[in-house]
Amino acid sequence: MPPAPTDVLRRKIDRARQPQIDGAPGADRGWRLALARATRDAMGLDIDFRRLDVTRASLAEILDLAPDRALVALLDGPRGGLGVLMLDPKVTAALIEMQTLGRLSAQPAPLRKPTRIDAAMVAGVVDRALLGLDEALLDEADRYWAAGFRYASYLDEVRPLGLLLEEEVYRVLDAEITLGVAGSAASRTGGVILILPAMGRGDRLVAAPDASQNGPHLFTAALAAQVVQADCRLDAVIGRLTLPIRQILALQTGDVLALPHAALDAVTVEALDGRRLARARLGQNRGMRALKIQTADLPTRAAPPTAEPAIPAEPLTPDLRATG
Repeated sequence: MPPAPTDVLRRKIDRARQPQIDGAPGADRGWRLALARATRDAMGLDIDFRRLDVTRASLAEILDLAPDRALVALLDGPRGGLGVLMLDPKVTAALIEMQTLGRLSAQPAPLRKPTRIDAAMVAGVVDRALLGLDEALLDEADRYWAAGFRYASYLDEVRPLGLLLEEEVYRVLDAEITLGVAGSAASRTGGVILILPAMGRGDRLVAAPDASQNGPHLFTAALAAQVVQADCRLDAVIGRLTLPIRQILALQTGDVLALPHAALDAVTVEALDGRRLARARLGQNRGMRALKIQTADLPTRAAPPTAEPAIPAEPLTPDLRATG
């Protein structure tokens, strides 16, 4: 039976549709839309973008971009990528006022250095905006470098970025915005700077192949991708200690437990079932605790079970044969 005309046209359109080339204004439009929706839905604040520039900068140049007393949020991205979101103190103050007062005061709050509590209060808005950016770039080529980032932590100042970020080129979305509430004359104007690795850590968008010919292969590849991305928990064990229940129940704040055989260069990496998978050394990487694998204990394949010898059946007695 020949395919329907609509199916033929749909396949031709899908083959002709190409992803946007790198550098298309997908992230520009997506970030405007995502940030505006996040502040409106979470805070009731309307945004007017006065300016949004998309540029590239080195790590050294990034350290000079932060406004004075800016809130610096570290973003965790795909495949270990790190990004940064810098909020002008006026923008931070507006978000805090809407959460604490439910409105923008007529007089702007005095500028101050943001605290960890301020960062925790705006983290939800940041994640909502980044999630909206993911959705806006679903079919855009810019998704491979601009999507997949979420709020990770807060920095007291900009200088630690020189140690935390990789020495590479970054894309900078530098926006000047005005925040306000509908029907109110109060408003705040400040900068929001989104900084992400230019090379990208995500998957590049490719043209969709003909599903009628590659259906089974696409299903196998998609299933393999999901399996590879599945989480697997590993425990880093630096030492073990066995105590009687009486002593465990008597533990109090300030008690010290001595680990007799603990050593920083003798950490074992174990699976949930207690199997040792590797030996490692405890250290640091980009300001975080890390393990350096020294030797890997590859799991051995269990020997196949041996079949037990068959026991010959006893011959049936004449009475049993007669019963059938």
